[in-house]
Amino acid sequence: MWTLILNCGSSSVKVALLSPGDGRVALSGLAERLGSEGAALRLDVQGERRVLALGTGSYAEAFAALLGELDALGLRADVRAVGHRVVHGGEAFSAPALITPEVLDAIRACSALAPLHNPANVAGIEAARAAFPGLPQVAVFDTAFHQTMPEVAYRYAVPDAWYRQHAVRRYGFHGTSHAYVAQEAAAMLERPLAELNVVTAHLGNGCSVCAVQGGRSVDTSMGLTPLEGLVMGTRSGDVDPGLHDFIARQAGLSLDQVTAALNRESGLAGLSGVSNDLRELEAAAGRGHAGARLALDVFVYRLAKGVASMAAALGRVDALVFTGGIGENSVPVRAATLARLGVLNAGVDDAANARAVRGTPGVISAPGRLLALVVNTNEELMIARETARTLGA
Repeated sequence: MWTLILNCGSSSVKVALLSPGDGRVALSGLAERLGSEGAALRLDVQGERRVLALGTGSYAEAFAALLGELDALGLRADVRAVGHRVVHGGEAFSAPALITPEVLDAIRACSALAPLHNPANVAGIEAARAAFPGLPQVAVFDTAFHQTMPEVAYRYAVPDAWYRQHAVRRYGFHGTSHAYVAQEAAAMLERPLAELNVVTAHLGNGCSVCAVQGGRSVDTSMGLTPLEGLVMGTRSGDVDPGLHDFIARQAGLSLDQVTAALNRESGLAGLSGVSNDLRELEAAAGRGHAGARLALDVFVYRLAKGVASMAAALGRVDALVFTGGIGENSVPVRAATLARLGVLNAGVDDAANARAVRGTPGVISAPGRLLALVVNTNEELMIARETARTLGA
């Protein structure tokens, strides 16, 4: 039996059909450029690549094409549920939820907190419910895992009315990934998750660290929005809040323009002037490009500070886990980060670190030092498991 996993964005839908029990994947793919010319559904069916044109590229067309493929493969009747990634659940959701009209309204109500994400999530859910009217559908929230943070961690030092009236607080994101890799790290170490204090570092185009105590999030680097925290691919991470007014006045920018620049023109791309792709930056730095070198150094410096701050939240750190596209593959970033964390007795085993790439997890720390691991994240599998758990299956 299969669970269909959907991650709906404003112009794309990531899809995966997998078994929650053993993680088998029947198909995966991406519907991209929705709403524009050249929209297509690209599928990988057990190693076979298929590309289907989508005409005007509406959600409805994308799901109709997906249904056609499921029928052609004889899999449609075996799909038992649909799990949706939803970015923001606010304070309304501390766990996945069966999607009902009331739940959908609550997701809509969180759109002000995630205007680039939740409206697209809602549109995708509505299209999926129309395409799969007989299947139960579950929303799995990026923010839910972090609802266990204590008030001291999630409250900002701003007027109380901002929180009471406008829900201004820290929410955190990447929760599905942080939860998954914490569980996998416990399994790798053959220790009960309930007894472990773990710092998880999800490093991709978006980056965040999380303090996981006994399987519960007690702090994380992202906040009200995914802009807070570490340096990311195109996002600035932490900046002085006074920057907005200063640069608006100095450069004649609107608030929207400043926010857009901090989200789309900053981070690794902004610092380097080269790219947001860390692989390109490592190559450019190797050729002596000063901007690329600076971007990498700032990235590592801020990451090490972020890890140390999570250690303060935990009091004791049993393991540091690297995951995400950068965390799973960048040997230099992992080594440089551990080198900066001497305060936590961190140290790298260079040979083990070099082996932990291209999907090869493992322990990369030197003997006698803070345990450091590479764990491959699998958000789709985690969403499938949460969907099954929510439905009692």
